[in-house]
Amino acid sequence: MEETTAPLITNDAVVFGILIMILAAVFGTASSKRSGWQKFYSIVPTVLLCYFIPSILNSMGIISGAHSKLYFVASRYLLPASLVLLTVSVDLKEIMKLGPKALIMFFAGTVGIMLGGPLAILLFSVVAPDVVTGTPGQEVWRGMTAIAGSWIGGGANQTAMREVFGVGGEMFSTMVTVDILIGNLWLAFLLYGTGRAEKIDKFLKSDTSAIEDVKKKIETYRLSIMRVPNMADTLMILAVGFGVTGVSHFGADIIAPWIGENFPGLEEYSLTSGFFWIVVIATTLGLLLSFTKARDLEGAGASRLGSVFLYILVATIGMEMNLLAIFENPGLFLVGFVWILFHITIMLVVAKLIKAPFFFVAVGSQANVGGAASAPIVASAFNPSLAPVGVLLAVLGYAAGTYGAYLCGLMMQAVAP
Repeated sequence: MEETTAPLITNDAVVFGILIMILAAVFGTASSKRSGWQKFYSIVPTVLLCYFIPSILNSMGIISGAHSKLYFVASRYLLPASLVLLTVSVDLKEIMKLGPKALIMFFAGTVGIMLGGPLAILLFSVVAPDVVTGTPGQEVWRGMTAIAGSWIGGGANQTAMREVFGVGGEMFSTMVTVDILIGNLWLAFLLYGTGRAEKIDKFLKSDTSAIEDVKKKIETYRLSIMRVPNMADTLMILAVGFGVTGVSHFGADIIAPWIGENFPGLEEYSLTSGFFWIVVIATTLGLLLSFTKARDLEGAGASRLGSVFLYILVATIGMEMNLLAIFENPGLFLVGFVWILFHITIMLVVAKLIKAPFFFVAVGSQANVGGAASAPIVASAFNPSLAPVGVLLAVLGYAAGTYGAYLCGLMMQAVAP
């Protein structure tokens, strides 16, 4: 990708301090008893502000995700620790009772992306053909295959599509920007929607009873073991979170290279990605610990600390979005917008037909478009106990990504002008 202008603040210690102060300000005002703040947060969800304020600072050139290592640290260290602490108290049997609607909505999202790309090209071929053409090797449809890989699977799938379809460097760089901006704008809408879930569920005529039952049982369990944490409790929570994170990195450092060396063909399923194995191992061990006495750590605030780590990740993801980038190549961003609109339409139609709750719409969509880093964020915005649903669907996205993106690429090639 091209070099970007250095931001005003380049010291990550300063940037981290700013992000923490933003989070503190958001949650401090959200807990205020003043009617003005209460009215404000009845409209704007806290998680949306934690995401959007850093994006504004990034767009203004004050801080920059491109020049910071904070997202890497948050996604590799804080995310796995968060997943452990959010899953350690989960009732896996209750999660399984949520039924098949989560899977249906996930695959509806995948189909929406696969069809949305070709349909967007067809539409622009009629109304503005110049937008979806290009020079040999730099054709727009080729670049869009990279987005398909990212939106159905993730970074590894995106790279695979670049190699398979021979995406030129300049076009790939542009499409990565479209991918980040459109994907993050959609994430912002989903986070906003979490605060409007009841109204959306009424529109969809959804049956939310299974989700409500899970939330009530977990909340009842938490209240029954709640206690004031002491130093030993807090250190034990951190030991479990970061201890399992260490084990996850250790396992990933062995498994990913071994698979890459012995089964290189599995790279297209992200099985040679260290990050994939970090997420899988951390989530698996967190779920296993939920069957042990470690589950009692929830009484000392395990999920609260896990949520703190997750919100730091939210803020670092916000740093990745530059709202001004849309003006650099508005035609391609419009193509991306139409593409995601097809995805959204198909998901809402399917949700209406099967009466799926908005929770499954949001998490199923983000498991496709955002992957393992942001799907649990959306899930936990509904309730921290539901974060594992986002992780499990995102892992499924890694597996389905290459197949879906490849078929999408072939369809886009067939309809391209």
